[in-house]
Amino acid sequence: MSDDALYDRIAGIYDPWSRSVTEDVDFYVEEAVASGGPVVELAVGTGRIAVPVARAGVRVIGVDESPGMLGLARQYAEREAVGHLVDLRVGDLREPPVTESVPLVAIPFRSLLHMVDEEQKLRALSAAAALLDPDGRLVFDVFAPSEEDIEETDGLWLEREPGIFERADWDARERTLTLTVRSHEHAATMELHWLSAPEWNHLVEQAGLEAVDLYGWFDRRPYDGGEDQIWVCRRPRASAGRASGTRRRSDTSG
Repeated sequence: MSDDALYDRIAGIYDPWSRSVTEDVDFYVEEAVASGGPVVELAVGTGRIAVPVARAGVRVIGVDESPGMLGLARQYAEREAVGHLVDLRVGDLREPPVTESVPLVAIPFRSLLHMVDEEQKLRALSAAAALLDPDGRLVFDVFAPSEEDIEETDGLWLEREPGIFERADWDARERTLTLTVRSHEHAATMELHWLSAPEWNHLVEQAGLEAVDLYGWFDRRPYDGGEDQIWVCRRPRASAGRASGTRRRSDTSG
């Protein structure tokens, strides 16, 4: 993922910037409740997903590289009276500071696209897989843009929210999006690197997992080749038994 300073630089406008992104919240809350918890959320940010999960009564261990973002997440959890259910830790999602074994790891909001290449993406997926109970699941979402989306937004400054602007510079050949976000007081530029669904599936398998569902949106419609990919993965059944003794289950009941 990007370094600490990147998201620290826009922590103050992150929630207003992402205010309209709500379509994924119920999906991740449903997955968390179904798992029984506790849940590890990698790239937890300001708690946009973690706090609603905690409000549903599920304990969350949230990891993020940005102390500024985690500070806002902590404030959000306290405002919602669920601070006791949200354990926030500074760390890299490729090497998360988590010793617990859990039934669900979530990586929402396309965070894996911050990984610059397939090697780094595989490191992140493998690290997530290593946290899972034998029957645990990894859930993440990513995207690959359509030609229309690239044509309509490339190189343009758009007002995403009042006073908050973003610019998307697309490189379809390199499959890289350079996204710049700015307000009057804050600014940051980040790169996102996308893959096709078959390439993601290959990485999932290399990480020792198998895809059990691939959705095209958070309403769980089947993936039909569109822009959005929501992956639900688990250990292959044949290996789940062998993996049962590889990690210690901590006393982290949610």
